[in-house]
Amino acid sequence: MNRIKNYSEHLSIAINLLRWTVIVIPVGMATGSAVALFLWLLDKATTFRWQNEWLLFLLPVAGILIYFLYKLWGKNSERGNNLIIDEIHKPGGGVPFRMAPLVLITTIITHLFGGSAGREGTAVQMGGSIAQLFAKWFRLKDVDVRIVLTAGIAAGFGAVFGTPLTGAIFAIEVLAIGKIEYGSLLPCLVASIVGDITCAAWGIHHTQYSILFSENISNTFFHIDILLTGKVILAGICFGLSSFLFAEMVHVLKSQFKKFIKIPYLIPVAGALIIIALTYILGTKDYLGLGVSTPDGKGVSIVNAFHINGATHWSWLWKIIFTAVTLSAGFKGGEVTPLFFIGATLGNTLSWLLGAPVDLFAGIGFIAVFAGATNTPLACTIMGIELFGGEHTLYFAIACFTAYFFSGHSGIYIAQKIAVPKIAGAHFSDEKSLKESVERRNNFAIKSLRKYYFKQK
Repeated sequence: MNRIKNYSEHLSIAINLLRWTVIVIPVGMATGSAVALFLWLLDKATTFRWQNEWLLFLLPVAGILIYFLYKLWGKNSERGNNLIIDEIHKPGGGVPFRMAPLVLITTIITHLFGGSAGREGTAVQMGGSIAQLFAKWFRLKDVDVRIVLTAGIAAGFGAVFGTPLTGAIFAIEVLAIGKIEYGSLLPCLVASIVGDITCAAWGIHHTQYSILFSENISNTFFHIDILLTGKVILAGICFGLSSFLFAEMVHVLKSQFKKFIKIPYLIPVAGALIIIALTYILGTKDYLGLGVSTPDGKGVSIVNAFHINGATHWSWLWKIIFTAVTLSAGFKGGEVTPLFFIGATLGNTLSWLLGAPVDLFAGIGFIAVFAGATNTPLACTIMGIELFGGEHTLYFAIACFTAYFFSGHSGIYIAQKIAVPKIAGAHFSDEKSLKESVERRNNFAIKSLRKYYFKQK
């Protein structure tokens, strides 16, 4: 009898896995195709902007256009990635399919006219909206809708960066801080792999990065360089603090724009004017767009940050400011590629300060700032392996997990739940979500400033 029960259990598992494979393969294929179209258009838009630098002066007009596109047709799509995460936590009104074409079009507009934004947000939102459409067609129950939405996130992320394993882990890790639900792992892995393969089948190629530094450890007791490990820990702290700075700056600027500019469509105009002014004050256009590369191969970019003199000492801070202004003003795209830029350039600077290998520190900064800002250290460690190889896995993990802790209870996705606080028993351990954490911290800061102001009076 027990043997029959065991066979029945394994048969049920096999049927369930087969069912989900059949469901998520079309989700992965559709998402991978959508991402391929998006990346092709993004490349064309970026090249056209490089050839026509005057387009930057039309960024205010582009901002108004984006505002009215969402005003007229967006409805709840405006919430972007946070809407998808909320729907996974508690299914409600669903993720509208209109989100996919809207975010694709508005992201291309943002990059065409020089906004500093990324691409992951677009891919994830397209994946989520496509997954919701298939869930409707398949007439899935709420519990299954949660899984297919998570698989949509995985497909979008895996396809847009060419990192299928990272996409799968990211999708299940990003939902809640300190907790991973493995029930969605196989659907996410299948969707991410299919999405990546489909995107590549359309002829899309991703930027290749490499870390040439190689260790020569003669001590058989320690399998890593202790001094270098200490430097990685110090760098991880800096990466975490920069993640915190970026996330908080986006949240604060967004609230301040709404507070001081009462006419909503003027908010993107104000943000665009700030971007234009900063570009000409600094005398460089390196902080516009994705920042993966530059037209002439010179200047500051993610690719160049892996080499000596590939960034200035404050490149990371300027990218934080440019991207925070762009996104908080209502332009579309994502945060992750700018986070790669911030981490790689900060790693370049820290390698000079700490006397460490430039390419190694640019690489760990690339993934660690992302880990801190999204609270996904495991996914980012795996991303390091997929992008740079496995030789420096331990350093990747040390940097990502250090950045995760030092970014605090902050992040770019305020819909994230706090399942397990980073420090148990602290004053913030009763918070339920990053949204609550951000609101409490902002209220505390305002009260402190007011108290200080009246004390000075």
